[in-house]
Amino acid sequence: MSVQVLIATMNQTDHSLLKKMNIQSDAIVSNQCDFNKIEEFTYNGYNIKFISFAEKGVGLNRNNALMRADADYCLFADDDLVYVDGYPQIVENEFKKHPNADVLIFNLIEQERKKSTISKEFKVNWFNFMRFGTSRIAIRTKSIHFNGIFFNLYFGGGAKYSFGEDTLFLASCLKKKLKIIAVPVYIARLTNERPSTWFRGYTDQYFYDKGVLFYQISKRYCKFLCLQDVIRHRKLYSNGGMWDNFKIMAYAINDIRHGKLR
Repeated sequence: MSVQVLIATMNQTDHSLLKKMNIQSDAIVSNQCDFNKIEEFTYNGYNIKFISFAEKGVGLNRNNALMRADADYCLFADDDLVYVDGYPQIVENEFKKHPNADVLIFNLIEQERKKSTISKEFKVNWFNFMRFGTSRIAIRTKSIHFNGIFFNLYFGGGAKYSFGEDTLFLASCLKKKLKIIAVPVYIARLTNERPSTWFRGYTDQYFYDKGVLFYQISKRYCKFLCLQDVIRHRKLYSNGGMWDNFKIMAYAINDIRHGKLR
């Protein structure tokens, strides 16, 4: 069995990221920058593909690595992670414990414990899948490739709609009836050393993009998803009234339904 880390990063000019992230397995580094270059080399005995393209968009960046993945299991990563020692064995062991799982969700070590921290193993379904970021996801590679699942190019940092590519990836897995399990196991530490590439506060644009995201998740239930979101997060969203935020999301949904892609 083999493990491969699929790293999405930007503006790397050398290979120092591998040491910084404590890479202890094969890896594909997908680097968006201002030049085109493909390198293959060994690092501490592991096979590394370092692919640099003059492109932008996190979905495209992740897809460039995903389409080249050839290990049994893959971890998605951003460049602000530091993996724990022995993470390849951890991933392999968890998939062995869950032979029917196509996707596993792990914990990250963060400065503050969050509601999304997994304290007990559970099955991920349509009622709880939207809380997990890409860097917590491990995949059984053949399941993802066979079902033709990739990241949506319209969503995420650098794309038309600023976030949601991770949510849509998991939604695609659920639509294909793949089995997703969340396990209370830590695989990496999140350093928080760089600002978000997309979050600029709870602005009108944020709610517009979220409306489009909910439409992409479910054309039938998108407005219900908008409603539950503004109700559950009414204290968090301090930019304006709850119904004003809902109206912006509903406006975005109506735009998409009428063929208006911003």
